[in-house]
Amino acid sequence: MIHTDIQRFLTDWDTAWSTLPPGAGPTGRRAHFEAVAARMREPHPPGITTQEHCVEVPETGQPVRVRVFRPEASSGPVPALVYMHGGAWMQGSPETHWDITAGLAAANQQIVISIDYALAPERPFPNALHDTVAVVRWAQDQAPTLGIRPDAIAIGGDSAGGNLAAAATLVLRGTPHAPCAQLLVYPAVSFNTDRPSHTENANGPLVTVASMAAVNAMYCPNPADLLTPLAAPLLAQSHAGLPPAFIAVAQYDPLRDEGIAYAEALQAAGVPVHLDRGEGLIHGYLRAKAYCEPVQTRFAHMAAWLKSTAG
Repeated sequence: MIHTDIQRFLTDWDTAWSTLPPGAGPTGRRAHFEAVAARMREPHPPGITTQEHCVEVPETGQPVRVRVFRPEASSGPVPALVYMHGGAWMQGSPETHWDITAGLAAANQQIVISIDYALAPERPFPNALHDTVAVVRWAQDQAPTLGIRPDAIAIGGDSAGGNLAAAATLVLRGTPHAPCAQLLVYPAVSFNTDRPSHTENANGPLVTVASMAAVNAMYCPNPADLLTPLAAPLLAQSHAGLPPAFIAVAQYDPLRDEGIAYAEALQAAGVPVHLDRGEGLIHGYLRAKAYCEPVQTRFAHMAAWLKSTAG
């Protein structure tokens, strides 16, 4: 059964989205999401400053904006997390996911770099992945200037952002820029929709199986890309040598079983994995942090794992 406090969140969330005009495309959805997220945002944690930077992306020639959350009280270099927001690869921003990134910065007194990556359908795969990899490299190369410990840079994201984080670890594996840890929250790691969770939770809430084909086609308009590991990390020939992972799934999420399958694939390859099964929770549950004590507890566990794993 979905946790009662999640139901309270869903009532408010559904009310907020009920004013989206019928037939709104990606541009309309983006604007609406920004407005909804701003209205529902938690108070900004004290002692956390925020600043924007632009990072060059050699593969595309187009810079990407990042928002850096920094603890004022830190002295000397601190660990960092490069974070990609969710939003089906076509909506969302560092501002829509402010609560998550500011919250992690405050909980761990670490730097969090939130990426405003390229969105589909205007800029489909692999543009967002190029942005992600470029920012990880930038964080490493600019670590002294940014006040970051270069040996303690983790990567993370939720939903589509979790997909980008997982794919980036494949790109950076074995290089000097490889992240030291990965935080994957209800990640999309496969485009198959034939697992039990897709049937059990076909109607969501928040994400539905019926909507996935259109979303996937926006991100990967070339159907062949749906089978590349850089778009579907579960399909990688090997997951050996990837960084330790915290993988959080949700009981009432269509993506639950692919997240579990990814955890099992990493474990089979010898990668240390902490799997949180998210009993009573739904896709997107971090948005309900202010509503639900179990979400707050899981958020604290994610932060603690990051702190212990990434230094």
